Amino acid sequence: MRYRGLIESDPKKMLGKPVIAGTRITVESILERLAAGESVEQILEAQPSLTEEAIRAALAFAADALRADVVYPLRDPVG
Repeated sequence: MRYRGLIESDPKKMLGKPVIAGTRITVESILERLAAGESVEQILEAQPSLTEEAIRAALAFAADALRADVVYPLRDPVG
């Protein structure tokens, strides 16, 4: 796992959501910011406690989470 030691989950921190180790920055928030069009540089500037390695770890964690044999049905867009 490329993110071992960089991503942690503790039920007492952020309701157990995966976070960057030693922070309260969730993997979810990093993904949302990237999806919204923020660059890695912008995220690093806004969150000085992050590193590029931590952002890549968040992406690797998300990829591994989605690799499970689960179907994620998407709703049809409302016309």
